[in-house]
Amino acid sequence: MRQHLVAFFFIFSTFLLFGQDLSVLSIDTVKPHSVKKAIILSAVLPGAGQIYNHRAMPKGQKKAFWKLPLIYGSLSTSTYLLIRNQTQQKRFRQEYSNRTDGSPTDPSLGVYDNAGILTIYNQYLDWRDLSILAVAAFYFLQVADAGVEAHFVSFDISEDLSMTIQPTLLTGFTPGVGIRLNFR
Repeated sequence: MRQHLVAFFFIFSTFLLFGQDLSVLSIDTVKPHSVKKAIILSAVLPGAGQIYNHRAMPKGQKKAFWKLPLIYGSLSTSTYLLIRNQTQQKRFRQEYSNRTDGSPTDPSLGVYDNAGILTIYNQYLDWRDLSILAVAAFYFLQVADAGVEAHFVSFDISEDLSMTIQPTLLTGFTPGVGIRLNFR
């Protein structure tokens, strides 16, 4: 019994002797990068998620600012085409209704007959619908890009991680392919 008590005391005292001192622990102040925040920022203001990701990336990986001209260029071009196609289809619709009502017509559209006006109206209507799809596609694409890029903020892309593919000769002079993976 005494041996068990000595063994218990020895084991218990070693835990106390080798226990970690909580006063020397440092608190990690680095906040984890939020994918949700990047998506919300990009949904509220196009390009804001990319800026958020750019600021969180380590010094050597910051490459998100080059996407901003592409985002704003694609959104502004598709919005311009949407507005232009909308005004043109309204113009041709008004011209057709003026011709059927007997109201004054636009002299610059006098070269077209009623069937031509309807054809051009339908063409601009289709282009307007495609412009709406383009604006929506570019908008959701930049939101998705911000989310995907947020996942890669802390992704290790050092040169210690690599894969090389090279031709090799196997036994009996059989040609083959050798793959080498290097992990740190």
